[in-house]
Amino acid sequence: MTTDERHAQGMAVRRSVLGDDHVDRAEAKKTDFDVDFQRFIVESAWGSVWSGSGLTKRERSMVTLTLLAAGGHHDEFAMHVRAMRRTGATIEDLQELLMHVAVYAGVPAANTCFGIAKRVLAEGEGPQWREELTS
Repeated sequence: MTTDERHAQGMAVRRSVLGDDHVDRAEAKKTDFDVDFQRFIVESAWGSVWSGSGLTKRERSMVTLTLLAAGGHHDEFAMHVRAMRRTGATIEDLQELLMHVAVYAGVPAANTCFGIAKRVLAEGEGPQWREELTS
């Protein structure tokens, strides 16, 4: 796959996970200073990792959220909670992964991210309860 093909694939996956509005805003904010970094993100994170065949989008979403919570990357965590609506992950999934964060990365990390998730959910964004998905 060429670099341009990986970039195109990455943009398609990024849009499917984060939504067109988010990606359009991010693209509009690019400058000469960060254009290479933005291309790197699209090609590596979205064009390679998120485009792999070994995990579903739901599973990738859960792994990503867990790592972001454990690493204290709160803005990215909130963004990926919002993205859960597009990945098939549910509120129950979020509760479970944050319990794992509490055990393996610490209660303070999980506590902070529970708060962030509650804020995102209160804004009407983010995942749905499992029963909402089936009705």
